Amino acid sequence: MLPHVLVLGGTTEARELAAALAGRPGTRVTTSLAGRVRRPGEVAGDLRVGGFGGAEGLAAWLRERRVDAVADATHPFAETITANAARAAAATGVPLVVLRRPGWRPGPGDRWHPVPSLAAAADLLPRLGRRVFLTTGRLGLAAFAHLTEPHFVIRSVEPPEPPLPAHTHILLARGPFTVADETALLRDHRIDVLVTKDSGGAATSAKLTAARDLALPVVVVQRPPLPAGVTPATDVPSALHALDALTRP
Repeated sequence: MLPHVLVLGGTTEARELAAALAGRPGTRVTTSLAGRVRRPGEVAGDLRVGGFGGAEGLAAWLRERRVDAVADATHPFAETITANAARAAAATGVPLVVLRRPGWRPGPGDRWHPVPSLAAAADLLPRLGRRVFLTTGRLGLAAFAHLTEPHFVIRSVEPPEPPLPAHTHILLARGPFTVADETALLRDHRIDVLVTKDSGGAATSAKLTAARDLALPVVVVQRPPLPAGVTPATDVPSALHALDALTRP
């Protein structure tokens, strides 16, 4: 058994992983959240909220709390904490398991436009439509603030802060969403282009199906690369298996 596992959380998979580990006798689990969402939901085991102070601060925390393994189950776009986790694990010798849900893949009928960044998405938008459903989250909206012509419908779990585009309608909602709901939203707001990050998972994938059914273009912001040498587990059972392997002689 692993006496103490730190789960870097903020995703459904992180909650599921913490619950599975906490159910094992003799295993202590601490989930760490960045604190960007006011009501993150309950997690099994201990909970800490806030940053560590970079890779050095995380390394110090691992030593002080005698952490035996780190499971990075953060959002696929949380590249800073993932990089810090890799550096801290290397500095302390604490094993690291990275859990990343698979990204989405286009299918027949999809009109996807992959881009490397939010800035690239903003550059492409004027050529695709004037009524935009923006579902990239409340962080990074400044990349679209200079666009004065399009009308944006922005969906976010928490209220976004300025700067925002000039013509903006805010929808506060948390998934999962159904295809019927997403189709109705796209029609009601007369959306002609969707912008999303390649977050993966089923909770927010219905919008992609709705966009396909309505033949709408979709701008997909691609994921940042993982640190060199990191091969992720793609689901909770795989992450548990990787953690179990750390205890084998």
